[in-house]
Amino acid sequence: MTSAEQATKALEQIKDSGSGRTTLELGWIDQVRISPPRAVFRLNLPGFAQSQRERIASEARALLMGLDGINDVQIEVGQAPAPSQGSIGQAGHGQPAERQSIPGVRQVIAVSSGKGGVGKSTVAVNLACALSQQGLKVGLLDADIYGPNAPTMLGVANQTPEVTGSGDTQRIKPIESCGIAMVSMGLLIDEHQPVIWRGPMLNGIIRQFLYQTEWGERDVLVVDLPPGTGDAQLSLAQAVPMAGVIIVTTPQLVSLQDARRGLAMFRQLGIPILGVVENMSAFIPPDMPDRRYALFGSGGGRRLADDYDVPLLAQVPMEMPVQEGGDSGSPIVISRNSSVSAKEFSALAERVQQQVATTA
Repeated sequence: MTSAEQATKALEQIKDSGSGRTTLELGWIDQVRISPPRAVFRLNLPGFAQSQRERIASEARALLMGLDGINDVQIEVGQAPAPSQGSIGQAGHGQPAERQSIPGVRQVIAVSSGKGGVGKSTVAVNLACALSQQGLKVGLLDADIYGPNAPTMLGVANQTPEVTGSGDTQRIKPIESCGIAMVSMGLLIDEHQPVIWRGPMLNGIIRQFLYQTEWGERDVLVVDLPPGTGDAQLSLAQAVPMAGVIIVTTPQLVSLQDARRGLAMFRQLGIPILGVVENMSAFIPPDMPDRRYALFGSGGGRRLADDYDVPLLAQVPMEMPVQEGGDSGSPIVISRNSSVSAKEFSALAERVQQQVATTA
C-alpha cells in the first residue's frame, strides 16, 4: 500500500515552469496524506502562478493515480506561501534569487524615475529609437502597467499584438514601430480601462512580457519602468540580469529627492547605475531657439550624478516638438532629428552603449 512518503516522493516531479524548482520546494504543494483508496494534498499557489494551476493539478492527479491502491485524488485549496525572509535581493513570491536571461536578448537596460511626470517614458522611447538608428536591434518593454504610454508615443495605440496559446505556452508577438519591437499593457486593454492589480499579478504580467514575448534576436531590450520603488522594479531586478539602469529626473528638488530613493534601491539590489538623465533641463522657445529658460531650476541632475559618483548622461531640454512627437506617435529623434533634443537623445544612446561596455 502506498504511503504518504511515497506519494510525496512522486510529487517531487512537478516543477514551476518559470524557475524550474519543484512545487514541493516552493511550498506550493504540502500536507500530502493517504486515506486508501484516496490521496489528498493541499495546493497553495501564489497569484502569479495561477496560470499553472490546471497543469499542476493534472500532473499531480496522474502521478498519484499511478500509485498502488490509489483511485481517487482530492485537492484542497490553501493560501499562498509567505515570501521567504532575508535580503531584499532574494526573490519573493516563491521565486528563486537566480536571474533568468531572455533567449535572444543580449542586454537589458531599464529606465526608471523616482516620481511621475518627469518624462521617463519620453526618454525610454526616444532612447530605444536612437539606439535603433545607430544600428542596433532594439526591443521596448513598457512595464508601466498602470500608465502605459509607449503605444501612443509610437503611434500604435490602435493595434493589438498577436497572442497565441494559453497559460505557460502563451506567446505574444510584439508590435513593430519606428524601427523597434514593443509590448505594452496598453496594447492589451481598452483605452479607458484601469489596471487594478496587486503585486503578484503585476509580477506575473511582467514575467510574461519578458519570457513569453517573441523578441527574436535583440541587441538590447529597453524597459520603461513605472515611477517609484515598488513591485515592478523589484520584479524586474529579481527576474532578469540587467546591464544597468538609467535614472531620469528633472532639476527640481522634489524630483531629485525621489530619484535618490530610486537610485539607492537599485544599488541595494546590485543593479549597475549607468547614469542620470536630467530631463526638462531648460525650456527653448520655438520662436527664440537661442534662448534657454530654467523653469525647474538648474544643476539638479549634475548634483545627483556627483553625489552618487555616476555619469550625467544627458540634459534634455524642453522643446515643443518633444511633446508634439509623443502625442502624434512620431518620437522627436525621428520626426525632428536636427533639433537640440533629438541630438541629445542620440548622444545619450552613444553614451549608454559606452557605459554598458564599461560596466560589462
